[in-house]
Amino acid sequence: EQCADMLKSLHSLVKKMIKSPVPILVSIKGQCLGGGLEVAAAGNMLFAAPDAALGQPEVKLAVFAPAASCLLPERMGQSKAEDLLFSGRSLSGEEALASGLVDQIAEDPEEAALAYFDKHLAPHSASTLRFAVQAAREEFIERVTAKLDRVENLYLSGLMSTHDAVEGLTAFLEKRRANWENR
Repeated sequence: EQCADMLKSLHSLVKKMIKSPVPILVSIKGQCLGGGLEVAAAGNMLFAAPDAALGQPEVKLAVFAPAASCLLPERMGQSKAEDLLFSGRSLSGEEALASGLVDQIAEDPEEAALAYFDKHLAPHSASTLRFAVQAAREEFIERVTAKLDRVENLYLSGLMSTHDAVEGLTAFLEKRRANWENR
């Protein structure tokens, strides 16, 4: 019953992030899965620990990741994004760097993000940086927000009317094995 509200709330956050007038630097340690990776992927630059785990396991529950379906192809290309979205597997931080999902690997990704900010962003005019962000992201924002609205509708109106999607989420919440009927 809470699915639509939760999805709309997550997508609202993602849209705010991609429309941010200033760069968002994301630090990733440990597991960054599902909605966590969807939020992280909305950032401008991702810094991850080598042993971080990044993935979209939703397909294992018979659902898909709407925001990731829009953001990951933009970050890492269609084929690599489809691998994560269709398989549900996770990448290490090193694999995520090689695939283009993250921008930098560091033992302390928060420190690396702050160092990047200090060296490459802080010295510049904040007002000019806002214009640079707007110029660089204008078409990206239009593409992703329009696609996200369509994909959210597909999720809520199409996917959530299937037996397997409801069964997968119910089984997950009840901590039991799902009984797929492929419908």
